[in-house]
Amino acid sequence: MTERTTRATVEQAFAAALYGEGAEAGLDTGASLLAADPSADTQLALRGQEFVRRAWERGWQPADVVRLVVRDLDEAPHAHIAARLIRAETARYAHLPPRWDAQLADLPGLPQDAAPGKGSGSGSGPRLDRFSYATAVLELYRLLLRLPPIEAVGPVPGESVARPVAGEPRELARIRALLAKAEATGYPPEAEALSAKAQELMARHSVDAALLAARTHAKDVPGACRIGVDAPYETAKAALLDAVASANRCRAVWNSGFGFSTVVGFESDLEAVELLHTSLLVQGTAAMTRAEAEQRAGGRKRTKTFRQAFLAAYAHRIGDRLAAVAEEVTGQSQEGGLLPVLAARDVAVTDRTDAMFPQVVTTRVRGVSDGAGWAEGVAAADRARVSDRAEVRGGTKRG
Repeated sequence: MTERTTRATVEQAFAAALYGEGAEAGLDTGASLLAADPSADTQLALRGQEFVRRAWERGWQPADVVRLVVRDLDEAPHAHIAARLIRAETARYAHLPPRWDAQLADLPGLPQDAAPGKGSGSGSGPRLDRFSYATAVLELYRLLLRLPPIEAVGPVPGESVARPVAGEPRELARIRALLAKAEATGYPPEAEALSAKAQELMARHSVDAALLAARTHAKDVPGACRIGVDAPYETAKAALLDAVASANRCRAVWNSGFGFSTVVGFESDLEAVELLHTSLLVQGTAAMTRAEAEQRAGGRKRTKTFRQAFLAAYAHRIGDRLAAVAEEVTGQSQEGGLLPVLAARDVAVTDRTDAMFPQVVTTRVRGVSDGAGWAEGVAAADRARVSDRAEVRGGTKRG
């Protein structure tokens, strides 16, 4: 068939399955057209890359897209088709925005997964016939087309941007190693010591970055990143991220509809938030599993209410501990005009957050009814021995 014919096939399939009020009913029609014309596969993939690019222009990033695909469609094959399109689209650029390399590395499957006749994308499982593959592609494209604009947290591929220095600061490498050990150990006192040392290094790293920027008159401005907040118990998880962000002189705004929080702050503090939040969530989940097993051994059956109360208490207590240590840490660093420097950075972060989210509301964790779960969550937070340096604002912000 000619190129014009293949384009016509794709347009007819899109008209039936993607556009107009009859798109739902037209999904089978569109998939049938594509399945019957193998020559349309290349054009179909190119159109998919266009849809991905439009997602970047609306503020979405690779991890955001895949997270939504997994939640609303299916991890296989939809997420693997999306990953293949994302890899193909981003391969066109010599440089990508900060954090994109890590997001691409976390994409599911291999580049060739979930193509017609391939497995489901996991390396095993049933092979996709052409009709099933076309159906999955059209379902994915329909989701991509309907993505609304969201707050941009960085440039899109191709835009000029200052690239960070290769590698990461030695302090962050040490912090990462300490937190990894804290997550891996089964001995609580050791985890406490490792977490406490990591917090000490985080505080020093942030203070050093703030003072260096002030002394060199660097034009350092707040940035932003997005962190996934996955179900279940996402309200408690968002509250934990809010506590960690506030403790690191950042602000977190939770978008419950799309399953992520946007964290606004200076780059060195954003890195600390990502590291600490991930570690605390891992440690808290492991502690919850152990406590739940003990409760069930004692005859308790309310697993869901126990977990919800546990994570809510864990987030609340972590926030209290972070706030209690904040005055001590900043008080130890008052020399050299640090407090005005930190105050100016706090104002800059607040201004950037207000500009990005002019209609933020505050919500609180509700529906906690399991006293044992709450008590165990508080105890787990105490064992985490988390400390940091900034005031924790009450509540969890929603955008």
